[in-house]
Amino acid sequence: MISYCTNVHPAEDLGGILAQLDRYSVPVREQYGEDRLGVGLWLAAPVARGLAEDRAALAKFRAELDARGLGVCTLNAFPYGGFHDEVVKQAVYHPKWTEPARLRYTLDCVTVLSGLLDEDAAYGSISTLPLAWREPWTPVDDAAATTALTELTRVLAESERPVRLAVEPEPGCVLDTVADALGWLSGRVDPAHIGLCLDTCHLAVSFADPAATLRQIADAGLDVVKVQASAALHVADPAADDAKAALAAFAEPRYLHQVRELAEDGTVLASDDLPEASAELPAHGPWRVHFHMPLHAAPPAPLTSTTDVLTTVFAELAGEPHIEVETYTWSVLPGGGDDLAGGIAAELRWARDTRKAVS
Repeated sequence: MISYCTNVHPAEDLGGILAQLDRYSVPVREQYGEDRLGVGLWLAAPVARGLAEDRAALAKFRAELDARGLGVCTLNAFPYGGFHDEVVKQAVYHPKWTEPARLRYTLDCVTVLSGLLDEDAAYGSISTLPLAWREPWTPVDDAAATTALTELTRVLAESERPVRLAVEPEPGCVLDTVADALGWLSGRVDPAHIGLCLDTCHLAVSFADPAATLRQIADAGLDVVKVQASAALHVADPAADDAKAALAAFAEPRYLHQVRELAEDGTVLASDDLPEASAELPAHGPWRVHFHMPLHAAPPAPLTSTTDVLTTVFAELAGEPHIEVETYTWSVLPGGGDDLAGGIAAELRWARDTRKAVS
């Protein structure tokens, strides 16, 4: 079952979530043409806490999902809250994995997901941030995060339903690339309970080879627990005037849009956000921008998207990890339009059909 992530919707209370499911998720399911639609739920921390502490409310919530033809096998526990504030930027990386609030939130999500999983589900997955933004990060922080994940592993091992944590590398963070994540996780976590969330937008921005990356993950003895099916912006010639003009429309104030440039010698140069990139990068090689693009629609020329990276991942992927379409940027897309349900349904069809075609 391919899911779409509900972090695209701004609701942060239970009533608002149900209203958003009615307004968007049910029409998505109908337009997608399935009797049951996968939703990768994003629950802000207070909602997760309330459901985890009230089993009757959790059972009622599951019944509400069932009545709408919606199934849940994965949660996105990366944003803690405020994901649709006017300015999010680096706030999305708080609380860090060094802070008790991050562990508490994730434990609440384990309880909630255990209560929402279908009886025949092989496992449930929870994606989470790559520890923290890269600065500040000290050996003390490293030890604190390790302790927190050890405690989480203990709970996962005792969970009433099989639930796995999926750590999501992201540009600019402590675990910036998949290679960083493998180096940190290998030998530190139990791969039966903790693996990777492979966000294919993030993977593309890093300019890593997708097929080689999947082999490296397998060689490290870790699993791709979840794939976030997403695409980045690609700019072949960032110095060209038409490229600069097209990119300017994507420099919006809510989310962080990290930029990477591939230099001629193969090194990858970095800028933390699109508005600063033109001053910080030489623009001699291609750029990739962390801006999640709709899978089914090309951006304005001369920009392109990195759906080829996602297609390669689909073709080379072993097993059946959870797949979640995660284009959370519809509200900030230039000319994004009003038909959100139609756009999400089109993305899901693209992901389903592409996965079938290359598998």
